[in-house]
Amino acid sequence: SECRWDGQFLLNCSFTRISTIPEDISQIAVTADLSYNNIKTFVCSDGRNEEWMLKHLNLSNNLISELTLTTCINLPILETLNLDGNAIHTLTMDMPTPAHGSKKYSIVDRLLPALKVLSVERNNLNTVPRGLGLLQSLQTVHMSSNAIQQIDPKDFQNCSQLKDIDLRNNKITKIHPDAFRELNKLQVVVDLRENALAIPLPQILVSLNFFQLEVYLSKSAW
Repeated sequence: SECRWDGQFLLNCSFTRISTIPEDISQIAVTADLSYNNIKTFVCSDGRNEEWMLKHLNLSNNLISELTLTTCINLPILETLNLDGNAIHTLTMDMPTPAHGSKKYSIVDRLLPALKVLSVERNNLNTVPRGLGLLQSLQTVHMSSNAIQQIDPKDFQNCSQLKDIDLRNNKITKIHPDAFRELNKLQVVVDLRENALAIPLPQILVSLNFFQLEVYLSKSAW
């Protein structure tokens, strides 16, 4: 492919006009930059089940519209996933339900077990992606500049490590009072600027009850 490989850490495929993930990506690369291309689909597992050593994957500014992370069992140490500036309207993370009587999923089956940062800014999401709680190391989720309309009580369920949520510039009109209740480590920012909020917000803030929390609320519809 036209990608540039430094032979050790960085694979740079940015601005190469590729439409698919190159097959010759080195599996020892730590960082892969695939931004500003014409990629329409991204499938984590290629069927060979060979693990990549990627820690940082940049797929921003491509043409991806649907994406499933359910099959990402070959990225065991991926820490950051940048999906900004695509056309994503469906982002799936739900694990398939085990057959009746089968055992629960093992550690190997956990979805992106090391992922700390998920960024899906400037896409076409109208809901918070279901299954964020399956990303057991997730600390930061950025979903600004989408079309999300409301925050439901299960949207951040089981996100026990989540510290930073950016929901700026969406179309949010409703937030369930218990939407952030389980987020015991939420301590950095809940960014809700530039939305259409018209609800009595104090009940949400009281339910949080954190001393170090910053909540940004400007440019809403009050």
